[in-house]
Amino acid sequence: MSTPDFNLLLTLDALLDEGSVARAARRLRLSPSAMSRALARLRDTTGDPLLVRAGRGLVPTPRALALRERVSQLVQEAEAVLRPQQEIDPAHLVRTFRLRSSDGFVEAVGTALLTRLAAEAPGVRLHFMAKPDKESHLLRGGELDFETGVIGTHTAPELHTQALFQDSFVAVVRPGHPLCEGPLTAARYAAARHIMVSRRSLEQGPIDEALAALKLERTIATLVPGFATALALVRGSDLVATVPALHCAALHADLVTLPLPFPLPGITLALLWHPRLDADPAHRWLRALIRETCAQAPYGGDIRDS
Repeated sequence: MSTPDFNLLLTLDALLDEGSVARAARRLRLSPSAMSRALARLRDTTGDPLLVRAGRGLVPTPRALALRERVSQLVQEAEAVLRPQQEIDPAHLVRTFRLRSSDGFVEAVGTALLTRLAAEAPGVRLHFMAKPDKESHLLRGGELDFETGVIGTHTAPELHTQALFQDSFVAVVRPGHPLCEGPLTAARYAAARHIMVSRRSLEQGPIDEALAALKLERTIATLVPGFATALALVRGSDLVATVPALHCAALHADLVTLPLPFPLPGITLALLWHPRLDADPAHRWLRALIRETCAQAPYGGDIRDS
């Protein structure tokens, strides 16, 4: 079976609506001869004359009358499919989005995000999902709409990203900790007992590499999967946690933060999503809202899209 020429639907819709070859030609910006040839193809394809002469005009056949409404609806639906998506009205949007992020991100901007959604889009639900790893299959499979994280080797190359804010690391201890007395040197930092934060249970990281360059090595007393857990342990012990200063600001407001006494690269927290959602108006609107909310936070700033 040959593939049908769907352009003939547009021609048939114009002919049935106008009842005239000349008027249908003007409507579709074709010459009368081109429209006549198209009518001949339609007659051959459908096996029906469709429009027949009656005096100086054309009248539809019973088959044409039966097809008129259906053809018109098909053309309208096709045009709707191919038309660029219209911008959405957040006030009338009803949809649930799923964002996978760390506890620190939810602590930092979760309340502000939910407050804005309640005011601007009451029909939108934003569900925060746990982030046990950096794998991207949930974004690929459509089980997640967004994810926040630091872009690295585990980030799928096809994902789209948008920078939210930049951050640096600080050492965090309980009030009255011995490291609070006197200047914090790299040697004093390394000599303390530390909490290693790693979702993948790694026992070495950038901090250890920076210390190794100074011929120093720290003692890892315990390993935990997240910053919130590390800071909970810090509150009741002499352990030291090294965490993002801004990302976890709400989590360690009651603790003492100390600048690291050695250089350590900062991080950029980004929003990640799959390309299949890139052009979706509702998704695009919420991406902008998340970025605006992060920019308005105390640590926010003007960060260009990555």
